[in-house]
Amino acid sequence: MTPFLTPRYLITAALIVVLVACTLAAARHVRSFLRRNGLPVGLFVVGAVVFWTIVLIVAPQIFMLDLSFRFNLPRSQLGGPQDVLTFQNYRSLWIGPDGQSWNLLQLRALAVTLAGSVFVVLACFAICYPIAFHLAQFAGERRLRLALALLIVPYWINEILRAFAFRILFTDQGLINRLLLESGLISQPVDFFNIEVPLYTGLVYAYLLFMFFPLYSALRSLPHEQIEAARDLGAPWWHIHLFVVMPAAKAGIASGATMVFMLCAGSLAIPQILGGTRTLWFTPIVYDRFFESYDWPQGAAYAVMLLLTCIVVVLTVQRIFRVGLRDVVR
Repeated sequence: MTPFLTPRYLITAALIVVLVACTLAAARHVRSFLRRNGLPVGLFVVGAVVFWTIVLIVAPQIFMLDLSFRFNLPRSQLGGPQDVLTFQNYRSLWIGPDGQSWNLLQLRALAVTLAGSVFVVLACFAICYPIAFHLAQFAGERRLRLALALLIVPYWINEILRAFAFRILFTDQGLINRLLLESGLISQPVDFFNIEVPLYTGLVYAYLLFMFFPLYSALRSLPHEQIEAARDLGAPWWHIHLFVVMPAAKAGIASGATMVFMLCAGSLAIPQILGGTRTLWFTPIVYDRFFESYDWPQGAAYAVMLLLTCIVVVLTVQRIFRVGLRDVVR
């Protein structure tokens, strides 16, 4: 069978056709956009969005989903009688090699990744909320520009270089251990990597801005008169933030929390650089399946499970806090 006539390619082509049909179904909105922006600019923007969505996002995900249900076969056997669908790759995430016991190591790594990502979200929110609130409500233009520059400029440095800088700080001979030793607080260097302090410090620092800017944007649009009215009515400061400010900033909180959670759960470089010998994170396991074991179908299954689990967590939290998808993408 010709490689491009195998079921996986036909399914992918069918799904892409469906997406194109859905795009054409929204032709009324597209025509309105073209009228507002002119035909050349409008076609370029619409074409770029369609290309980005289908070729760079949807198609790779479809290929990965299809690959996750396949056996790890040589290229010469693809499309042959042995190239059939299987759930074995997903089963290997839950069941150990003996086929009877639970695969506790990988399940624990998945649980730790999700719980750690939630912790990073909470830490980013705790750091960014007071800063964003002050800058949005009280800072003048000059102080605002200075604060934003101080926040943004460090992120001009590559994420991997920042991770290695944190690694140097937390080593046995690093600055933090030297300061603690010289102050007399400890008698011997602390192994920060085994208690995962560098890992979570690096993750929080890496994704701070993804929480800060949605929060700042939402708080900037909050009328200061509402805060003053609540204060004039005798509301304590915690009551103002809990029942006035945070509900008004719900869209920014939801958007920032979603981005930080998804990016943190999918982070690879930071756990590999700042993790210790006891660190469990799921993305290095996915990486090992692809590039160490060269078992791409199993790696694809693990990646799909991580993606689906993260989506379920995000949707569950949105349901609990009554936040809709419109609030997240606003």
